[in-house]
Amino acid sequence: MAAYSGPQLKLKDFLPYKLSILSNRISGAIANAYQDRFGLTIPEWRVMAIVADSPGLSAGDVAERSEMDKVAVSRAVARLVESGRLERHLADDDKRRSELSLSDDGNRIYAEVVPIAKAYEAAVLSHLNDEERARLDELLDKLDEVEDKVLRNPPTARAD
Repeated sequence: MAAYSGPQLKLKDFLPYKLSILSNRISGAIANAYQDRFGLTIPEWRVMAIVADSPGLSAGDVAERSEMDKVAVSRAVARLVESGRLERHLADDDKRRSELSLSDDGNRIYAEVVPIAKAYEAAVLSHLNDEERARLDELLDKLDEVEDKVLRNPPTARAD
C-alpha cells in the first residue's frame, strides 16, 4: 500500500481539533464534578442549563441553541423528564408544541451545579490576565462570526 503523498494536516495544530479537545477536556472535568453526585450526562446538563436560561423552549429549540444533535437532545430530554428534573407542557398557543421547564428538583440541581461550573471556568481563566480574557472573548466572537459566513459560503479545496 502506498503512503499518502497529498497535502498534510497536522491534527494537533488544526484549529477545529484544538478547540474540540479543549472543550471536551474542560466539559469533562466539570462533568466529573456533577456526574457522580447527580447522575447527569453532559448533554443532560447542557439541556438543563439552556432550559434554565430560557424556559419554554421546545426540544428542537434546545438542539438549535446548543448545536447538539437532535437525537442527543431528545434522549437527554426524555431522561430528564423521566427522572423528574424537567417538565414538559403543551404550549398555550400551539398544542402540537411541547415546552420545557425545570422542575423543582431540576432547579435545585441546577442551583448546585452552577457554582461548580463557574468555579471551573474561573480556574481555567485564572491563567489569563484581564487583557487576555477580554481578547479571548473578542477572538471567540470574531471566529463565531467568521464561522457563520463560512457555513453559508463554504470554501472550496484546491489541489496545489
